[in-house]
Amino acid sequence: MIVSPAFAGKRYAVLGLARSGLATVLSLVASGAEVTAWDSDEAKRAVAPAGVMLGDPMEIELTGFDGIVVSPGVPLNTHPIAARAKVAGVPVIGDIELFAQARASLPEHKVVAITGTNGKSTTTALIHHILETAGVPTMMGGNIGLPILGQEPLPAGGVYVLELSSFQIDLTFTLDADVAVLTNITPDHLDRYDGFEAYAASKMRLFEMQSRDNVALVDWNAVMAGLAPDPHPSGRGTYFGINPMERGMQAQWPALQGPHNAENAAAAYQACSWLGIDPNVIEQGLRTYPGLPHRMQRVAEIDGVLYVNDSKATNATSTAPALGAYPRIHWILGGKRKTDDLDACKPFYGHVVSAWTIGEAAELFERILLESGIHARNVGTLDRAVKQAAQIARPGEVVLLSPACASYDQFRDYEARGDAFRAAVAMLGSEA
Repeated sequence: MIVSPAFAGKRYAVLGLARSGLATVLSLVASGAEVTAWDSDEAKRAVAPAGVMLGDPMEIELTGFDGIVVSPGVPLNTHPIAARAKVAGVPVIGDIELFAQARASLPEHKVVAITGTNGKSTTTALIHHILETAGVPTMMGGNIGLPILGQEPLPAGGVYVLELSSFQIDLTFTLDADVAVLTNITPDHLDRYDGFEAYAASKMRLFEMQSRDNVALVDWNAVMAGLAPDPHPSGRGTYFGINPMERGMQAQWPALQGPHNAENAAAAYQACSWLGIDPNVIEQGLRTYPGLPHRMQRVAEIDGVLYVNDSKATNATSTAPALGAYPRIHWILGGKRKTDDLDACKPFYGHVVSAWTIGEAAELFERILLESGIHARNVGTLDRAVKQAAQIARPGEVVLLSPACASYDQFRDYEARGDAFRAAVAMLGSEA
């Protein structure tokens, strides 16, 4: 784990003892900090590490604490901890901010930070893979992989590659990334922000934290179209647009098909170039990249029908490329919706043979698709959707889970949803 003198003798309250919260507590205690921790789950409180005091930050006196560390899942726009911390004059931070504060005590290194509405996980994993291909010590963290504070520090010359959601950026104030990447910005999480402009501004704070000599790679089309704030007025960093890759190169990258992955590859290529990686090594990394679980993941082929797990597509914009990738699709979608439309998917409706809607958005999405002339049916659950789609799918067609929704109405997270899809498909195979 990361242990830093930056935390020695300080006082922190940690709200939440799930994976990242527990890693944070262990790191702070090992660093000599005084920690008070809390979780609403009694079972998690029961296994709190030795030396940790238990106390609910909503009840204890907060004056004198150096920070209240919360999970990115805590909605600061509605959770009362934000107002209570403000009255006490205590900052509400996340584990990425603690990592930023610890950087000065770590061996010499660089940080690449990736944000954006879509594509950030693939871009993060791809940069990490290219660095490994080049023999550079590297670690993934943030919104992907293991908690950053729970991992062993890299040796000198290492590169930390961090995927950062807007929620994590909201809890971060001093992360000066050597290379920061914005993949794109489209409407998302509008239940958490006061409109799209506020959401976009949250993303752009990653670049405002950069020193003038560091590099920002941005989706310049989004900036020029007014979808993201113009970064120039901040006077920070050196900004470059993400240039498209040469046409024809993508055919050599098996796990990076589709226009969205061409954009992800372009961002990763430029980021690694700024880190000094040889172009031939970068291309080797693009060719050998294995892909991510739950993102256009080929699960099985049964009786000539391909089953694809795209559970990580949690909004319509990220689902659209999946619909564009196959000509005849039986589409499983729905969950906790982020918007009330599927407009981003409309260009590919002609690829949809049937649609099976599930979860909280099932009724709305069924109506939207029926009105567009698509054979759609509200079946409620993922298991039913897989069985129904399998009954009518024909050889050469695809049963695609690409929900265009968050998972929290029926599943712990998108990974649990993807695993449930794989299990349901496995049952089909055993019954075949």
